[in-house]
Amino acid sequence: MIPVAASSWMQALRVYTHPRVLGMLSLGFSAGLPLLLIMGTLSFWLREAGIDRTTIGYLSWIGLAYSFKWLWSPLVDRLSLPLLTRWLGRRRAWLLLSQIVIACALVGMATTDPVVNLPHLVFFALAVAFASATQDIALDAYRIEAVAVELQGAMAATYQAGYRVAMILASAGVLWIAAAVDASADLYDHAPWRFAYLAMAVSMAVGIVTTLIIREPDVPYSRTISENEQIAQRALAHWALPERSKALLIWLYGALIAPFRDFIVHHGRKALLILGLIAIYRISDVVMGVMSNPFYVDMGYSKDEVATISKVYGVIMTIVGAAIGGVLTAKIGIMRTLFLGAVLSAATNLLFVWLAGRGHDVSGLIFTISADNLSAGIASCAFIAYLSGLTNAAYSATQYALFSSVMLLLPKFIAGFSGEFVDAYGYENFFIATALLGLPVLILVWLAGQARFAHSKE
Repeated sequence: MIPVAASSWMQALRVYTHPRVLGMLSLGFSAGLPLLLIMGTLSFWLREAGIDRTTIGYLSWIGLAYSFKWLWSPLVDRLSLPLLTRWLGRRRAWLLLSQIVIACALVGMATTDPVVNLPHLVFFALAVAFASATQDIALDAYRIEAVAVELQGAMAATYQAGYRVAMILASAGVLWIAAAVDASADLYDHAPWRFAYLAMAVSMAVGIVTTLIIREPDVPYSRTISENEQIAQRALAHWALPERSKALLIWLYGALIAPFRDFIVHHGRKALLILGLIAIYRISDVVMGVMSNPFYVDMGYSKDEVATISKVYGVIMTIVGAAIGGVLTAKIGIMRTLFLGAVLSAATNLLFVWLAGRGHDVSGLIFTISADNLSAGIASCAFIAYLSGLTNAAYSATQYALFSSVMLLLPKFIAGFSGEFVDAYGYENFFIATALLGLPVLILVWLAGQARFAHSKE
């Protein structure tokens, strides 16, 4: 006879057998491939090419495209694409368009040498960032609409697993390919990076094929959308405008204003608390992450060492952490898992202080990466599940884009100054500072948990 506690844990684990949960693996791969190609891997490439750390820090602002995706998310939510939407549906149409743009922009990055023409490389990286952010908008909406709230933790975990597998390819895979075709490890050569980035452009075929295979989620026309359009119609009833102009204004109200009004009306005074938590929850990891690859280079780690330990083994640990996070959210709840993830994320940054004092230490790097990535997986899974539970299905793309944009805006902005901070104060003080940034997160998680508990009792 299976003990009750063991049976309870087995039931929690069964969420991973749901077909739509399993299907998120390949979709997560499509989302995870572009990010490091314009962030961490690009910073390694630029540093090897002799670009200074301050410039690399500023170029991390390319990632701010993800922070402003809420500006065009209403278009993804409501605007039909000619031919594509009728053929594929509104979510898959935007997915396919963004994936094709990503592949083409990666080809542009691959054929541009930063030593010869850094501005052109930045242009193509920005194109990847904007197209990737658009893919995220459509994919997050698909994920939210595909299953019920109770399965969102598992969806987040499998999404993270596919995402992280793609990150192995976009980080370790690129470094391995570049190292394999690099004739001289001591001198910079653009050719290995060109070959590696072209391989990544080809890898976007996984996302394109997946988008063509999956089915559009069956989400009927929402009563919430209809009611919001009626509000706009009543407001415009006495305006002396042509019917086409009224129809356009009603559409704009439903696309641009209604999603944000819906969030504020639903959450009331808690809305600011929720947005504050979203704005800083990942601040420790994001700010620290910009300087991690320059740190590895400056500590003397080779491409192969970084690829094997940080980009493969580390990503595997993140996947394990995400799986643990999915089980924990089902077993002990989202808010408790969210708090645990925040504690671990801040605390493990201090391990990099210890590692910086040891210099080139492979064993130390393995231990540090293990702890840091395991905690990041738990935190990410809980956070995605938390954000998914905040959305209204009527505006899933727009509202989730707002949340994920707020999540990255402040951390990415602060991260832009990370290179200057390291130059002025050193790596040890930088890692300590990133750990301290996590302390306000704990307070906001506790307050949000209390507010959620009070709301559930009403």
